[in-house]
Amino acid sequence: MASSHSSSPVPQSNSSDAFFKKEVDATKRFRPVHSLPDVCPKEPTGNPNSLHDSPSLVVDQQRWTIYHSKVNLPAALNDPRLAKRESDFFTKTWGVDFVDTEVTPSFYLPQITKEHFALYQQEITPREKVHERCKNICTPKDTFDRTLLHTHDKSRTDLEQVPKIFMKPDFALEDSLTFNAVLPWSHFSTAGGKGNRDAASSKLLQEKLSHYLDIVEVNIAHQISLRSEAFFHAMTSQHELQDYLRKTSQAVKLLREKISKIDKVMCEGSLRVLRLSLTRNNCIKAYNKLKLMATVHQTQPTVQLLLSTSEYVGALDLIATTQEVLQQELQGIHSFRHLGSQLCELEKLIDKMMIAEFSTYARNDLNRPLEDDCQILEEERLVSLVFGLLKQRKLNFFEIYGDEMINTAKNIIKQCVVNTVSQIEEIDTEVVVKLADQMRMMNFPQWFDLLKNIFSKFTIFLKRVKATLNTIRSVVFLVLDKNQKTRDLEDTLQKNSAKESMVDSEVAYLTHEGMFISDAFSDGELPAGVADSASQRNTSPNSEPCSSDSVSEPECTTDSSSSKEHTSSSVTPGGVEMMIGEDMKLTDLELVRLANNIQELLYNASDICHDRSVKFLMARAKDGFLEKLNSNEFVTLSRLMEGFILDTEQICGRKSMSLRGALQSQANRFVNRFHEERKTKLSLLLDNERWKQAEVPAEFQDLVDSVSDGRISLPEKKPTATEERKPAEFLVVEGQKYATVGTVLLLIRIILEYCQCVDNIPSITTDMLTRLSDLLKYFNSRSCQLVLGAGALQVVGLKTITTKNLALSSRCLQLIVHYIPIIRAHFEARLQPKQFSMLRHFDHITKDYHDHIAEISAKLVAIMDSLFDKLLSKYEVKAPVPSACFRNICKQMAKMHEAIYDLLPEEQTQMLFLRINASYKLHLKRQLAHLNVVNDGGPLNGLVTSDVAFYTGNLQALKGLNNLDLNMAEIWEQKR
Repeated sequence: MASSHSSSPVPQSNSSDAFFKKEVDATKRFRPVHSLPDVCPKEPTGNPNSLHDSPSLVVDQQRWTIYHSKVNLPAALNDPRLAKRESDFFTKTWGVDFVDTEVTPSFYLPQITKEHFALYQQEITPREKVHERCKNICTPKDTFDRTLLHTHDKSRTDLEQVPKIFMKPDFALEDSLTFNAVLPWSHFSTAGGKGNRDAASSKLLQEKLSHYLDIVEVNIAHQISLRSEAFFHAMTSQHELQDYLRKTSQAVKLLREKISKIDKVMCEGSLRVLRLSLTRNNCIKAYNKLKLMATVHQTQPTVQLLLSTSEYVGALDLIATTQEVLQQELQGIHSFRHLGSQLCELEKLIDKMMIAEFSTYARNDLNRPLEDDCQILEEERLVSLVFGLLKQRKLNFFEIYGDEMINTAKNIIKQCVVNTVSQIEEIDTEVVVKLADQMRMMNFPQWFDLLKNIFSKFTIFLKRVKATLNTIRSVVFLVLDKNQKTRDLEDTLQKNSAKESMVDSEVAYLTHEGMFISDAFSDGELPAGVADSASQRNTSPNSEPCSSDSVSEPECTTDSSSSKEHTSSSVTPGGVEMMIGEDMKLTDLELVRLANNIQELLYNASDICHDRSVKFLMARAKDGFLEKLNSNEFVTLSRLMEGFILDTEQICGRKSMSLRGALQSQANRFVNRFHEERKTKLSLLLDNERWKQAEVPAEFQDLVDSVSDGRISLPEKKPTATEERKPAEFLVVEGQKYATVGTVLLLIRIILEYCQCVDNIPSITTDMLTRLSDLLKYFNSRSCQLVLGAGALQVVGLKTITTKNLALSSRCLQLIVHYIPIIRAHFEARLQPKQFSMLRHFDHITKDYHDHIAEISAKLVAIMDSLFDKLLSKYEVKAPVPSACFRNICKQMAKMHEAIYDLLPEEQTQMLFLRINASYKLHLKRQLAHLNVVNDGGPLNGLVTSDVAFYTGNLQALKGLNNLDLNMAEIWEQKR
């Protein structure tokens, strides 16, 4: 570590035999001077051996080597803290005896003497003489430049050693970061075992800073030496500058004397005239100010006078103008120091007065007698109030009107009930005190008239509300239109002012050039702006006015510039003319929102009427009154409510769903009761039906005929014509005869009632479709239970279910199936397209009815099949012919034909007997096979053929079966 304080030369050879020799002349060789690094010992890392390694660098983190010690010798020898510099430096680490110790010559190095260089000197001496001679003859021209360049480069190289942090303009050691960067004291702790190294590091740091100081001082001295000539030149020029200043001072003094003489002769009089003119103008302004103060002093009495006549807008305009004058032209007047606050209090009082006045107006307007007259009450007063409220930004005034609407709607219903109850003698108001109880004592006609009266009052009420709100909205739109016009006017004025300024500049240019305007422009070419400005100049007097007060025209008015409000006249839809000032400081967004709120208030009025009507309906329906209405009464009620709903939609322009929802709710209850009544009625009819053919009254035939004409409706009763017509045996539908039972006739009427109810109340179409489907399914299932299931034996007490009962049941089902497509089309025309999926119920019902009809036909065939099985199983082929078995079969076939022929169409009868004949052939073929009778022409074959011929003849002799193809050859086994 001793080498760190030494100044040994840089080694010049890499061989082990080389020796170190100090440079003799340092000025002949220029080496870049490296900056002195911050040398500090390493931090302890826990390894004791690491403390004896080479030192580390704090700033640049480079490993220290012996090549960095070349500049440490001067710094170490110049340390002022050492008493004995010649001995302390070397003996600090190497021992006290270091200086007096002689170094033993090396045995490996030869002794070098001058004789070793004799040969070299002989060779180089002639060359040196020639070089000196040539150098004296040709002196280099750029010696001085190169010297300066070399000196400049050397100074730059030296300055580069100084860290950049010292060169910063904001360098300050008060900053903790700067201080720690310059003096890293964190590395100089006094922990045990590091005292010597910390002291060495601090000394090196001081030496490094001293080295930086030396470099800077040398460069400063060098810069001063370079600028010495300019300094002496400046000192020489100072004397000349003093001479110039003395001459200039004398010239300025002379000029001031001349200017003083000119001021006395030429300027004092003119300036006195100007001063007097300015004094006169100030006196005029003071006079005008006093007149303005006198006018402002009369503000409060004038406001009181306007309020006494309900001129709120005028009073507010006067207050606003006075406050503006106080703030701009009369600001600081001591006598008016309290007037501003007084006007503010007065303005607040006017706000309360307007709100109270508007509330009174709304109450009077809505509570006046509800007659057909829908004129607006005191339209001028309303418009004035609305303008005043808008001016004061009281934009929630419509809420007052809304509250009054609610109270008025309640009072309308209450007054109508009271008036109606007072006219009914059956209701004793002393016994029944509550209005709701009194209303529930009315019968349907009385209550219906009351509801009709309420609806008519509500209609007039809504028309009146609409007229009033339209007037208010028209005022809002007038203000909105005025705002738009004001903006357009401002844009136009800006454009005109820009155009006039351009024309004035052109006129000024022509005048400056010595030309007249008439010379530059002809009469047709003179611009409009120039003509207007010229006319204004001609009409405006340049002389003083002829008033006794000698007040100039621009200042003789008592109104301030801010109070000169431009007003425009606007007319409301009712013909009321209003003056709209420019101080309506409402944005377009606020006005549009207010107009929308007023329109929404009209919608709320419709909702209020509907809500009150719903409560009225619910109060009457509390005891189930509405559910007990018959179809005609409910249809009448429904039409009245639908008419009122349409009227309110037409007046207000929007649908209200509360009353429509209540009507739908009552309609659903009506549908449930309607359906239950008819389903119960149908159930009772089926339970008492004996399944015998019933006569068809004429009214039912008329009912069917009306449906055939394409319209489903219940025809009006005609008592006289009905009595003359006798009941028919069959029901004729589109040329076909239908034998029916009484239950089916009533079922058809019930079905038509469902369809007509849908026409009367369109909102219940889907519910009626579902209920009608349920009714048709119930009839199908119940009739199946009673006839096919033989339930009529226990319910009605029938002894047996005959083929006639079965055929009649089948024909009744066919009649219902005939009307299902007509019913389907009727409902389809009244359903929305998205509801068409509900029509699938009719398809399912049609399929169920066809299945039922098929089961009845199968039942008829099964009856004959069991008969054939019973009779033919005992059949024997023997005389006499025809046999008793075939006689019995033909007898039963004749009975079957007699039972069904009048009930079923001929085509169905033929198809049924073909199926019966097929069953007969199957049983006969089986019996013949059992008896071993074959088609061989023998005696047995002849007997069978005779019996079959008897059967065929009897069967074809029946009515309608003569052309029936029986194909009796199938009874014989085919030969293989």
